[in-house]
Amino acid sequence: MVKDRILICDSETKTASLLRQILTDAGFEVLTANKGDRAIQMAALEQPQLILVEIDLSGKIDGFEVIDHIREFSDIPVIVLSSRSSPNDILNGYDHGIDDYVTKPFNARILLARIQAVLKRVQSFPALRTESEISVDDLVINLQRREVLKGGIQVHLTQTEYNLLLELVKHSNQVLLHEQLLSAVWGDQFQNEVDYLRSYVHILRRKLECNPAQPRIIISKSGVGYMLVSDQL
Repeated sequence: MVKDRILICDSETKTASLLRQILTDAGFEVLTANKGDRAIQMAALEQPQLILVEIDLSGKIDGFEVIDHIREFSDIPVIVLSSRSSPNDILNGYDHGIDDYVTKPFNARILLARIQAVLKRVQSFPALRTESEISVDDLVINLQRREVLKGGIQVHLTQTEYNLLLELVKHSNQVLLHEQLLSAVWGDQFQNEVDYLRSYVHILRRKLECNPAQPRIIISKSGVGYMLVSDQL
């Protein structure tokens, strides 16, 4: 079973360590960032299911700016976990598009309950496509369960791998430029990270192609981009 991934953005080492322990014990996979710019990068590249962010951060940008940048490319749910507790700070958080606001010091059980409530609310949204399944060669992609089967056997994909595959599927038999894929999956600020895209395509081919060295599903257009080939879509 794939664990939900949570990104912690907090400059206080003790707080980050405590949160990591609490969340790991609760069954989550945990990522940490001690500065805002690093949190933005990790949110785009790793695409966690939820982010916990402190408002007061070391570095050039604070938690509100982190949220603003993330909202430019993603609707990942965000919970502020902050030592600030004034009504203005809390209202400001909601103005920036957060999903919940928890003040420090916090009760671990209450924090976990609020995390679960946000995740349940977000994951209850129906799929945007009307089809429940898409078939490509011997692959079956179940959109509602975010599940991929190859020859009837489930293939484990990370959320980023799945989102990249889905973007290719949505535009099957069309060449997508490197920049298009990077913007769609990771955000506009990653348009030039072609090597990163190549790495993920390589991973997808190893998982999905019968012969990754001679791909039939995800085709390269040298110096241009990639195309998912299908006569079934």
